[in-house]
Amino acid sequence: MSFAETLRIALRNTFAFGHGYLSSFLSSLSMLGLVLAVMLLVTVLSVMNGFDKEMRERILSLVPHVTIHAQEPIVDWPELADHVAQHPQVISVRPFVQFDTLLMQGSSIETARGVGLQFSPEVDSPLLAMLSPKDRAVFYTQGDGLLLGKGIAQSLGVRRGDRLTLIVPALLDQSRPAAKEFETVVVSAVLDTGTELDHSAAVVHLPLAARLAGIPGRVNGLQITTQDLFGVSNIGWELVSQLPSGYYASNWMMTHGNLYAAIQLSRDLVSILLFSIIAVAAFNVVSSLVLVVFDKRSDIAILRTLGASPGNVALVFVLQGAMIGVVGVALGTVLGVLASLAVPGLVAGLEGLLDIQFLNTDVYPVSFLPVDILPSDILTVATVALLMCVLASIYPALRAARLAPASVLHEEA
Repeated sequence: MSFAETLRIALRNTFAFGHGYLSSFLSSLSMLGLVLAVMLLVTVLSVMNGFDKEMRERILSLVPHVTIHAQEPIVDWPELADHVAQHPQVISVRPFVQFDTLLMQGSSIETARGVGLQFSPEVDSPLLAMLSPKDRAVFYTQGDGLLLGKGIAQSLGVRRGDRLTLIVPALLDQSRPAAKEFETVVVSAVLDTGTELDHSAAVVHLPLAARLAGIPGRVNGLQITTQDLFGVSNIGWELVSQLPSGYYASNWMMTHGNLYAAIQLSRDLVSILLFSIIAVAAFNVVSSLVLVVFDKRSDIAILRTLGASPGNVALVFVLQGAMIGVVGVALGTVLGVLASLAVPGLVAGLEGLLDIQFLNTDVYPVSFLPVDILPSDILTVATVALLMCVLASIYPALRAARLAPASVLHEEA
């Protein structure tokens, strides 16, 4: 029997083509299970990839990769910054000043960790890149300007252009000038990063922060952006080892490493779980084809008497399993991609309809449902699902090939 004839028989058993064959019905059920499994896996993987991408590209673009701290405020920080910038893995170095503060507007009070950074129109800043050109221009020209996170701004009820009071506790060390206790600042812009920074960001210019912290002309340390996100521990150690005593380093893995590891672990566990669903769908292919073998026993016996070899009979069922896999994977992949593209809009619409925010940056790293569709994941899912279907068809194919035509026809008679 030629391959074309074998393929025609497999097509007729797999697809109904207007006829109500039991084999076609069972094949359709197997395809449906595979479609749902592949669609679900593609969708969930895209969402998990979205969280991973936002963590790397959004959150870690705003958080310093390595931070050099000093036990005492740094006076000669320009020379220190130039020295650190010579490291081959260092992209940029920026001085900073930190201070604890209370933000007061009327009777509303919020706590925040104030940060003073050095900004200039000539140097790009990921933080300022999220502002409109008008807001950036305003902030550059306002020495008492404040960039306030959206969450804090909503709690205080302030908007761009409003004034509020910073209350900074005086330093306990009386050998240094006491910090100014009250400072009126103007909200230059409200930061809406869509991340947890919206509930903690209170950014001012470096000179103002140094004055508030009681260390005018000095800084607390250096924020460093590196080329290798996952080599920050070694980079920080190398930098500190080249500096005098009194300096130590921290990195993003100390503050956000557990979150990143949790995202990766969740992705792996979900992948294993959903691949097991595909395995269940493949087992459904086995049961369906076994039933088809029993239903088509007489047809198989007639094919054998007409000259079909056991290999031809086995190939019919292997092709049927492969067709179920190809159709199920193709439809599941297309529906999974469409579902992945639709999920963020559906979630946002549901939040607006119910007036509920499912993802709040008080708990989650971002305030929206991110999606990142990776072709490599789709290819992996499709390949594994198709291989499972082909392997699942081997046992029914062997059962069909081992049928004895004489015994089957005798039973039918």
